[in-house]
Amino acid sequence: MADEADAVVIGSGPNGLVAANILADHGWRVVVQEAEEVPGGAVRSDRGVHPDFVNDLFSSFHPLAAASPVVGALDLHEFGLQWSHAPAVLAHPLADGRCAVLRRGVEATAAGLAHDFGAEDAEGWTRLSALWQRLDPHLVNALLAPFPPLRSGSALARRLGVADGLRFARMMALPVRRLGEEEFSDIGATMLLAGCALHADLLPEAVPSAAFGWLLAMLGQQHGWPAPVGGAGALTDALVSRLESKGGVVRCGSRVTSVVVRGGTALGVRTADGDAVRARRAVLADVAAPTLYGGLVSWDDLPVRLRDDMRRFHWDLGTFKVDWALDGPIPWTAPGAGQAGTVHLAGDLGELSDYAVQVATGRLPALPFLLLGQMTTTDPTRSPAGTESAWAYTHVPRHVTEDLGGQLAGRWDRAEAQAYADRLEARVETFAPGFRSRIRSRRILSPHTLETEDENLVGGALNGGTAGVHQQLVFRPVPGSGRARTPVRRMFLASASAHPGGGVHGACGANAARAALHADRLGVGRTALRVATGRRSPRADADGR
Repeated sequence: MADEADAVVIGSGPNGLVAANILADHGWRVVVQEAEEVPGGAVRSDRGVHPDFVNDLFSSFHPLAAASPVVGALDLHEFGLQWSHAPAVLAHPLADGRCAVLRRGVEATAAGLAHDFGAEDAEGWTRLSALWQRLDPHLVNALLAPFPPLRSGSALARRLGVADGLRFARMMALPVRRLGEEEFSDIGATMLLAGCALHADLLPEAVPSAAFGWLLAMLGQQHGWPAPVGGAGALTDALVSRLESKGGVVRCGSRVTSVVVRGGTALGVRTADGDAVRARRAVLADVAAPTLYGGLVSWDDLPVRLRDDMRRFHWDLGTFKVDWALDGPIPWTAPGAGQAGTVHLAGDLGELSDYAVQVATGRLPALPFLLLGQMTTTDPTRSPAGTESAWAYTHVPRHVTEDLGGQLAGRWDRAEAQAYADRLEARVETFAPGFRSRIRSRRILSPHTLETEDENLVGGALNGGTAGVHQQLVFRPVPGSGRARTPVRRMFLASASAHPGGGVHGACGANAARAALHADRLGVGRTALRVATGRRSPRADADGR
């Protein structure tokens, strides 16, 4: 091969860059191969909406990065990363004019709930917050660690004991609608949790929507939902700068077309330009699992059963996003919404459930649930004083069978994208009359556009696969996995398709890096992925597992 490194990392998203940094910290020579002309994957920003405005193309708020021990250990502040917070974390204005607001600090959030929704709901929120505080930091550590999380899991068990442990397990298995019914008498606190659950593809009636909603809300209450000062790309810039300071290399515009496998062992990669890079110790793939298995790695080099398992791989929903440059702040009817970095838009829990069921069954909602970001409210460097850099996105079906609000077919050509963007703006206008009059310019990112900008976002899927329980833990990305190791020796899955899944926490990359280091120390590169009783193909090595 023409070039050599200890490790080749395919993809420069946050997971790939975290993995590369950890390996570089251990003295490995690391080369990161990135297909796009700029690094970052889904953590990038630009001035493409208006030259005076910074907009994030994909992710904007990063509570998981702020809470992640993986990201924290990298000391990215030494490489220019600064965090900024809005006055409030999250707001959910309701159809009746009230507004539930999540703030940093239990007392601040509970006081607002007591004022607008009653003392009983404030007490329920305080109970859920006390449980979080009781489990901190072991719960986050357990969620981000390779499965099973023995050390953090043991610490959680000691904190809870048997009786409380069973109660906690039950709560984690609840749909968020049921958790709200058990803990609150009014709707405000439930809407905060349910809106958070819908950041993933989880219906309010689905397991584990209560766990997901509670996790995001509690992270926001403890750490905020911060944004990098200057744009999401500042997080990527810090990761790249740190890696380069350790001798690592990021090669942009260098698309990997295949992983070279011989005798069941990954030896390196080939690029679209015909170049080859030998990996002396490991290949780490920060790409979606269906891109790796049967794509970059031939089915001839993989177990027979894996092909059938990947046929059943379940993507998460598509995403439709609009970025705006606004001449002024959004004119919310509910004052609390103007203080929040993130605003969720749905009139009540029934609307949320209707929307979620419609999207899950292939229908474009007439009243889409929106997640909206007010970036200048969060970080004043994003646009001129008195203006607002903003965005909103909604989940859409991967395959549209019906449009409940018009005649769209889900082709997402220019005309359809414009029409659906208009529908999102009309939705904002319901809660903020006069919003449209403040739009200076906009950018539309349909599911097709999102995938074009970042190939890991297949069909606009943000999380590398569904957050449903049937594709989590030992089922992610296929039954029998749950860790970064793969059926190919010295090859590791480092993307959100691996446990613990989507989010800018770096854990998928960190787990892959640690697995590579462990395999290298053993000196044999053995894998732990057993694909049920699947027979290996004739070209696969005899002792691979």
